[in-house]
Formats: sequence, C-alpha cells, structure tokens
Amino acid sequence: MRRSFVLLFLVLVTSSAAKVSAHEVRPAYLQLHQTGVITYDVFWKVPAVGDNMRLSLYVRLPQTCSNLKQPRGFFASGAYTEQWSVACQGGLAGSTVRIDGLTATLTDALVRVERIDGSTQVTRITSSSPTFVVEATPRRFEVARTYLVLGIEHILTGVDHLLFVSGLLLLVSGVRRLLLTVSAFTLSHTVTLTLATLGFVNVPPAPVEAVIALSILFVAYEVLRKKENPDGLAQRKPWLVAFSFGLLHGLGFAGGLSAAGLPAGHIPLALGFFSAGVEVGHFSFVAVVLILIASVRQWTTKLPTWSWRLTPYAIGSVAAYWLIVRLAAF
Repeated sequence: MRRSFVLLFLVLVTSSAAKVSAHEVRPAYLQLHQTGVITYDVFWKVPAVGDNMRLSLYVRLPQTCSNLKQPRGFFASGAYTEQWSVACQGGLAGSTVRIDGLTATLTDALVRVERIDGSTQVTRITSSSPTFVVEATPRRFEVARTYLVLGIEHILTGVDHLLFVSGLLLLVSGVRRLLLTVSAFTLSHTVTLTLATLGFVNVPPAPVEAVIALSILFVAYEVLRKKENPDGLAQRKPWLVAFSFGLLHGLGFAGGLSAAGLPAGHIPLALGFFSAGVEVGHFSFVAVVLILIASVRQWTTKLPTWSWRLTPYAIGSVAAYWLIVRLAAF
C-alpha cells in the first residue's frame, strides 16, 4: 500500500501543483456562423495573459472573403476576443481557412462552422497542420474522430478528475472492488454528461467546479482515515461514493463538451464518441498508474513507513486550494 501512495505522489501531485501555479496550454476557438448564402459572422478567441498581451494567432479566410464589419476586439477572462462579419463569394464550402502563427505555438485551435441549415462542422487543428477545409456537409467519420479526441483530451488534461480517480485507487483494495468502484464512477458521470449536454439538466458551472474540488478533498480525507476507520462508508461502499460524486464530475465533463457543441444531424454520434473518449482516457490513466506501481515495487520498500501519507496530504492540499479559489469565484 505504501508503494502505491508514494508513486502517485511522484507522478500526479507534482503535475497538479504545476498546474496550480502555471497557465495551462489553452486552445484558441474559431466560430463561423453562416447568416446568409455568402455571409458569415466570425467569432475568434485566443488565449491572453493579463489585460494587454495575447498570442499572435490570426484567422486567414480565403481571398474571396471581404469584411462587412471590421473586427472589434477586447480582453476578458484570460482571452482576447474578436468579432466581425464577412461576405465570401460562392460561400465557404470547399474553401481552406488558415490560422497564422499556430505553427510557432503549442496551442491547438477548435473550429466550429455553423451552417445556415443548422448543421455543424467541428474540427481541431494543430501546429503541425494549421489549416482546415470547410465541408459542405459533416462526414460521420470526421465527427466521430473529432469528438473521440476531444473526450480523451478533456479527461487527460482535467487534473481535478484525475486526482479524484487517484484517490479512489488509494482508497480501494482488491481488484474486484476497484473494478466495481471505477465502473460506478463511469456509469454515473456518463448519465449526467448525457443529460446536461442534451439540456435536461442545467446547473451553473461555478458550484459544480467547487463541489468537484470538495469531492477530491473528501476522498483524500477518507484515505487518511482508512486505517483508523475501516468501517466507514467510504471503506464499506466505495462504489456508492464514486457513483455519487461521479454525477457531479459528469456535469464538469458536460462543460467541456458545451464549448464544442453538438453537430446537428449527428448528435448521438458526437455525444457517444465524446463519452467513449472520456472513458478511453479514464481507463488508460488507471492502467498506466497500476503498471507504474508494479514496476517500482522494489524501490519503494526502502521508504519510511510514514511516507504513505504524503500523497493524500498533497492531493487534499491541492483540492483545498481549488475549493477556496472556486468558492471565491461565485
């Protein structure tokens, strides 16, 4: 058990603390909303630092496009946003749009094209491929691939979700109980992710994020009490704890999906593959951690007996910081 605690302390908490003190690599966001046969409203948001510094990323539309309204830009909430309108002779279908400056950054760009018929194209472009082609209609394979990748990225960059899962790994003993607990967490967050994305549940993001931080703090506390209170609820029914808090984590996943939206005509496909991507990332993380624990088994036997407390204390400290910050943001 001591080996598990210490390993997770080394591979998880260090990266979590880094995220607390540093800006994450945030994606840029481009939305092209078709308002007429050849007219579009453009919404462009790039990461910013402070109130006057932004990444040097610029949208380059085809030469057939001309501005109907000049760009209006402003800084707010850690981003620089521009909005304007264009007319593109012949429309944008089949045309290539480029993001200048993307090759010189680590930032990706999420693109959403809203057609006048209500259908949507969502794609992700990277520094290695800074262009995309506006499609006449969305292809099922492209929708599936895009949302699968979005789901994987969302869980693997969501350090708060990973810390909660890490706490469950430390709390639960036995392969059968671990599988039951992880499956309960998976089931519950899939339910609320679906309900929230489809509009059946609507909860403000601020309290959801605060309770997610509280759930991590709770699990860290239960890990510390594991030896002194073996008959506690978290010890007897860890699947119930995972299921209950998983409902809230699902609302957090829905917040990530809402930034991309769901393409009309492919809603079940996009939602299904986003959920699948979350689970692929989730179980990949669990598998990697278990493999690492097994691989360093000999090394950690030399550590002092009190070292197992480092991980839950570190996880709990990060969660407490997040809780305070998120409560202050109400």
